[in-house]
Amino acid sequence: MNDFMTSIKIAGSGLNAQTARMRVIAENMANADSAGHTPDEDPYRRKVPTFHAVLNRELGATEVVVGALATDMSDFSSRYEPGHPAADENGYVKYPNVNTLIETMDMREAQRTYEANLNVVTVSRQMLGRTLDILRG
Repeated sequence: MNDFMTSIKIAGSGLNAQTARMRVIAENMANADSAGHTPDEDPYRRKVPTFHAVLNRELGATEVVVGALATDMSDFSSRYEPGHPAADENGYVKYPNVNTLIETMDMREAQRTYEANLNVVTVSRQMLGRTLDILRG
């Protein structure tokens, strides 16, 4: 029975990790078109979650733990919008380094991974229930 609980706890750590990942992706997408207010102000920078494998000695298994948020230091995009308050002397406005297509694909991957971990929890609970039924006779 301990193996079932270990499986559920490991999958639970995966659920937590993917939830955090989806939160960061949603923040990136929400800020994808937010330019600065002045030509000198940088726009929003894309954030990337980090994950670590940590040995849980109590379980005797490795779990996923959410680490610090990293900042994507790639270049900002720029658009020619001479009337914008954040336009530089050439009429270009800096926009975040967020590619909504990449974020959408990352979100889909995070959702599928979340679902896979949820299925592990569901199946482990069913197996645990069936094992208890067998033991009861």
